[in-house]
Amino acid sequence: MRYFIYCRKSSEAEDRQVLSIESQLSELRRTFDAQSGIEIVDTIEESFSAKAPGRRLFNEMLSRVERGEADGIIAWHPDRLARNSVDGGRIIYLLDRMVLKDMKFATFSFENNPQGKFMLSIIFGYSKYYVDSLSENVKRGNRAKAERGWRPNHAPLGYRNDRTTSTIIKDPDRFALVRRMFDLMLTGAYSPRRICEMARYEWGFRTPQRKRVGAKPLALSAVYKILSNPFYAGVLVWAGKVYEGAHEPVVTIDEFERVQALLHRQGKAKPHKRCFPFTGLIRCGECGLLVTAEDRTNRYGYRYIYYHCSKRKIGERCTQRHIRAEMLERQIEEWLRTLSIPERLAAWAQRHWQLNAQSRREIIAAQKLALDQAVEANSRSLSTLTSLRVRDIITDVEFLAERRKLELEGLRLKQEVQRASEVSISFEPATALISFNNRAVLWLHRGDCRTKRAIIECVGSNLTLKDKKLSIEAKRPFTSIATARDFPQLCAAVEDIRTLYEQKDPELLKTLEQIKELEAIFNHTAGQQAA
Repeated sequence: MRYFIYCRKSSEAEDRQVLSIESQLSELRRTFDAQSGIEIVDTIEESFSAKAPGRRLFNEMLSRVERGEADGIIAWHPDRLARNSVDGGRIIYLLDRMVLKDMKFATFSFENNPQGKFMLSIIFGYSKYYVDSLSENVKRGNRAKAERGWRPNHAPLGYRNDRTTSTIIKDPDRFALVRRMFDLMLTGAYSPRRICEMARYEWGFRTPQRKRVGAKPLALSAVYKILSNPFYAGVLVWAGKVYEGAHEPVVTIDEFERVQALLHRQGKAKPHKRCFPFTGLIRCGECGLLVTAEDRTNRYGYRYIYYHCSKRKIGERCTQRHIRAEMLERQIEEWLRTLSIPERLAAWAQRHWQLNAQSRREIIAAQKLALDQAVEANSRSLSTLTSLRVRDIITDVEFLAERRKLELEGLRLKQEVQRASEVSISFEPATALISFNNRAVLWLHRGDCRTKRAIIECVGSNLTLKDKKLSIEAKRPFTSIATARDFPQLCAAVEDIRTLYEQKDPELLKTLEQIKELEAIFNHTAGQQAA
């Protein structure tokens, strides 16, 4: 019989007393290699917790069993296979269907019969209970430790965990440097970015050496976390509650609050001099950061708007150069023109939809008439059935069975009538999309900042700028129409869009709602300009 060997080890607390993967594998081979009739198809090793579903290699192994690649599984103990009800139930179900014919364990005897499956399900249930109770015990221990003023987790930068006393003490290499960061911030003359650069390049600040992660230079996000973490002021926040920390604070609470005020600049509104419609929508094609914009005036007094990468990464700088707003907008206009369809196709589509709408009105009217007649016939049948029972022509059993059929049929007919009444004939979703495609360039050219931004949000996605070239992906409803270059292709695109609309596709409904808002914005802007 063919078998998979499955070895698993989690790095979490519940597996600290379990053999390593290498030890499990050697134990299994020593136990089963000498037995006849066992063919090892593959050995699967996985380092992942089993207390929740989602182990990739485990799921692939069971899928391979279902495909017939193996007949059984060998593991050190049943809890190596499942510590949750989903995975355990899946194994039991495979045994019930005889897709999985046998299982062998080094520490547990199993036979594929009702008693064996019953005992296996008990072992799986106990494994789940062990994990659940362990989780509760850990949470209770963490709450008790937090109430004593000690952080249950890893100590933040500037501190380290003392394993002998289970407390948090100062890190002699970093505590003073963290205090220096707060001192620089309290002066008001240094930004977090400048503090980060000084810590990396002047002080040689490195994160502590972890078990799996080596020492790394300090990141800008880490500086923000340090400056905004109340732990450094002697305040411990755990599970939504605030405790007085027993560790030595870096700063006082007053100093910490002044740092927060400097970080957030509360009450100081940022001036908005110009509107940049495309900021926050485009990413740099080289480093992936957002593209920002700025307004510059040259020595002759002419004002220009430039779009460029924000270049906020610490370390290697992005090499992408800026692009004029006029050039960027021209590329957007050219891309929008590729989405429009020829006027002859648009005119033909409009005539076709008008004729189609009239035909659909006639069909739906006929359907409603037929449904109304069926509802009336159903009501008459119920009255006739009641009359037959009153005259004792049919028995109670026949009456109840037939009445149930007629009532179910009546409910079905009423639902059909309701659906037929809700069908929209006048609105054609493709009409709004084609109309938008053919007017988007005009709206972009004449619209204000709000209109231009709304157009891009409506029709485009994944905007990237690299080497002064803008790349845009069209959203799904527009791609099918833009590729139509003859009547059959346009008809197919229209049917696809109509199907999505009838199925209430969320992306299409959102796009149609955005188009309505755009029309309202443009009409409002046009009215203001005319006034």
